[in-house]
Amino acid sequence: MVKIRFQQARRSRVKGLLASFGVAAAFLFAGGALIAAFAWPTPARAERVKDLVSFQGVRDNPLIGYGLVVGLDGTGDQTTQAPFTTQTLANMLANLGISINNTSSNSGSSSALNNMQLKNVAAVMVTAVLPPFSRPGEQIDVTVSSLANAKSIRGGTLLLTPLKGADGQVYALAQGNVAVGGAGASANGSRVQVNQLAAGRIAGGAIVERAVPSPVAQQGGVLTMAVNDMDYDTTQRIVAAVNNMFGQGTAMALDGRTIQVRGPSEPSAQVSFIAQIQDLNVNPAQPAAKVILNARTGSIVMNQMVTLESCAVAHGNLSVVVNTQTAVSQPGAFSNGNTVAARQSQIQLKQDNGSLKLVTAGANLAEVVKALNALGATPADLMSILQAMKAAGALRADLEII
Repeated sequence: MVKIRFQQARRSRVKGLLASFGVAAAFLFAGGALIAAFAWPTPARAERVKDLVSFQGVRDNPLIGYGLVVGLDGTGDQTTQAPFTTQTLANMLANLGISINNTSSNSGSSSALNNMQLKNVAAVMVTAVLPPFSRPGEQIDVTVSSLANAKSIRGGTLLLTPLKGADGQVYALAQGNVAVGGAGASANGSRVQVNQLAAGRIAGGAIVERAVPSPVAQQGGVLTMAVNDMDYDTTQRIVAAVNNMFGQGTAMALDGRTIQVRGPSEPSAQVSFIAQIQDLNVNPAQPAAKVILNARTGSIVMNQMVTLESCAVAHGNLSVVVNTQTAVSQPGAFSNGNTVAARQSQIQLKQDNGSLKLVTAGANLAEVVKALNALGATPADLMSILQAMKAAGALRADLEII
């Protein structure tokens, strides 16, 4: 009896030690000896909450504006094909007190505005992103893109351009020298170009003039988090991690994506509270098995959760070739006939033999790739095969065509 109790106590101590290391163990007594079979689990990949969620109210705001780039080396817009460039320049000069005669003369000649040939000016669209919590006086980067037929905006200067938001209000003013990463040269009909010359960037080229309200917390310090990828399991794990850190009832899942958090009501304390939440480590749930098919490029991407059941596949290619030749019939000498051109077409129909091949079941991604490669099909054929496998129930994954 004492020996049995000693063995049970020893087994409990070993089991507790292994449990502390996260090791699953199976015990078996054979001939008085303790035999343990260990199953070492694969390490879970923990991620910060910062990488999994976003807080409601903390978002970027796109800005857009229309302006002019001047100082180009003869690579600007062709104003005959882009009349709005000259109109914009005339309006800008009018605001500066310079008037351009736009009335037709008695002789019927074209107006002075239509006669303007501006080779050093280009109409551009200016875009930028206003980060959250931006204050007046801060600088943001802008992207300048040619709107008409300018050959290059390299070396140009963007004139003062107001940047507006979706509500039509001006939130920033952009101006500065455009930096273009490309280069090019042309002479006698030959042209060499590296990268894109019709778009450039101005680092810190816009100054924020108006702040966008970013209400992160609601009344009473209630915060709302949105999970980037909707998953009920991941959402529940984030809620559990927050509640373990700050106490039960702090976080509550409203649905598979939205989490409501009760935080402090003071704005100064909310910053520290949000920082602690974002720094929590959570093991996200395994993603759903999915296969992405790109119909335009023929690319096929699948994640590690894809599995296959055993199935038989037969795939053959059908090709039709039409060859057309033109035959000319010449009339005989002094026959007063006409030359006749006749078109002769030859049609060939070819179908490759497709044998029935067995695709073995695959429990992991490596086995699935090996089984699909054994078919010897091209990516275009493999897209059709995967769709047929899904319809037959042999492919354990969701198909998404982009």
